[in-house]
Amino acid sequence: MPCHSSPIIDSGNRGAAGMKNRIKVYRALRNLTQEVLADQLGVTRQTILAIEKEKYDPSLELAFRISRLFKVPIDKMFLFETDGEDQPLFED
Repeated sequence: MPCHSSPIIDSGNRGAAGMKNRIKVYRALRNLTQEVLADQLGVTRQTILAIEKEKYDPSLELAFRISRLFKVPIDKMFLFETDGEDQPLFED
C-alpha cells in the first residue's frame, strides 16, 4: 500500500457549484477496484473513494494523472459546475 499523502483538496461546502467527475464510470469500464486504481496512482483507496463521492477535489497534478491513466481528456473526466455566476474574463 502506498505511503504517499493523499493529494486532495477539501472542497468544503459547495452549494450549487462543484467539481464533478466520471472516475467511477471509467474505473468500472476497466474493471478496476478502488484499491487497484489507488495503487496505480500512488494514493490511498480512501482518496479515490472521497474523490468519486465528490467529497474532495483532486489536486491538479492528480487530476491530470487520472485522466492520463484512463487516456481520457481532462475535461471529459472532470467538469466544474457553477451556479451560473461565471462570467468570461475577456471578451472577443
